Amino acid sequence: MSLKQQLQSTASIVDEFILSVLDGKPKELYLASSHYIKSGGKRLRPFLVIKSCELLGGNVQKALPVAAAIEMIHNFTLVHDDVMDSDEVRHNVPTVHRYYSLPLAILAGDILVMKAFQSITTFGPKAGLPDDVLVQLVAKLTRSCLDVSEGQALDVDMASSSKFSSESQYIKMIGKKTASLFETSCELGAVCAQTGKSDIDNLARFGRNLGIAFQIVDDLIGVAGDPKITKKPVGNDIREGKKTLPILLAIKKAKNEDKDKILRVFGAKNVTDTELKEAVSVLISTGVDREVRKMAGFYAKKAIDSIKAYNDSKAKRALQSLADFVVERTS
Repeated sequence: MSLKQQLQSTASIVDEFILSVLDGKPKELYLASSHYIKSGGKRLRPFLVIKSCELLGGNVQKALPVAAAIEMIHNFTLVHDDVMDSDEVRHNVPTVHRYYSLPLAILAGDILVMKAFQSITTFGPKAGLPDDVLVQLVAKLTRSCLDVSEGQALDVDMASSSKFSSESQYIKMIGKKTASLFETSCELGAVCAQTGKSDIDNLARFGRNLGIAFQIVDDLIGVAGDPKITKKPVGNDIREGKKTLPILLAIKKAKNEDKDKILRVFGAKNVTDTELKEAVSVLISTGVDREVRKMAGFYAKKAIDSIKAYNDSKAKRALQSLADFVVERTS
């Protein structure tokens, strides 16, 4: 199967499992918690759990409860991020707080976290995972949840500061906010395969570097993506005043009037479409697109290098293909 077909197959299995877990009363609460699951998605993180497990001799059955847990944690972060950012739409569907109410959205996020850990502790033993493995899984997922929260706090601090962040500050922030969950996805897959520390460390490095590459490209798409593909207004992240790497690099590289064109619309919610398009045009003219893709390629190569010693297999090829996809993607 192609990578796209593998992702679709994994998404179908994981979604079915999650929706069976997110079933309870009050009905409205559980509908809110499954809102984004039902809207679809690539399910990259569960895919990483399953393929990392398979790479090291495990199987889907062992990894599935953990893959579902990772996706529920990811969805929890989406629900709360949307509340914090006051966003009204995510991937063409109303955000949870917009559709169900703010209080229910907060509770839905809480449900997703608790159901994630319940998925591991209840369904992990049924999948044949022993107690010592379950303890490792819970400990690593807990650490990742803390990282994501700390990364979100760093992002808030960066956004509220009058100064523009450095490249190293940005990488540190996305390392926690985004890459941590990619790293943990691969770690947990390795743990499910009941392998040794060196294997767990190798897969963790794969996930972390892949996660950094993913977020770098995601931020590029957010500022210079094709709105017909992204379903977001052109230059949306400039209008929102997000201090992402492409914007930081463009402001650093642009000169005089060009730099002013970017700064004039940065964080200006009432900016005209013409001014915004001019700013995006300037940003692209600085060569930021090529620079960001090149940087993402650097991290993707680091990811691939961390698993190159393993024997050729369908799982290894899938992970390598995913690393290439992350760098090249446009949505």
